[in-house]
Amino acid sequence: MDCRGVRFSRHAIERMFERAIPPEAVRKLIETGEIIAAYPDDKPYPSMLLLGYHQERPVHAVVAREEDSGLCFVVTVYEPNPEFWSADFRRRRQR
Repeated sequence: MDCRGVRFSRHAIERMFERAIPPEAVRKLIETGEIIAAYPDDKPYPSMLLLGYHQERPVHAVVAREEDSGLCFVVTVYEPNPEFWSADFRRRRQR
């Protein structure tokens, strides 16, 4: 994901702290992670769900990007629950 800068929401910082995921790992995920879902109608900016890994743990991040400035805003970060995600963590399981 192409970002001119990265800002973290308070919610994202709290979740990262709870889950021992440092900001550097999230920045790397934004640069190299795989986009597994796009939410073009999100407000105030379109967002994407990214998949990456930190210390061999799968990590999802929801990141919104402001088109004009290129700034990215990290909305949340979490370790996907295998009960709700496919084995490769790319697709939600059907219930």
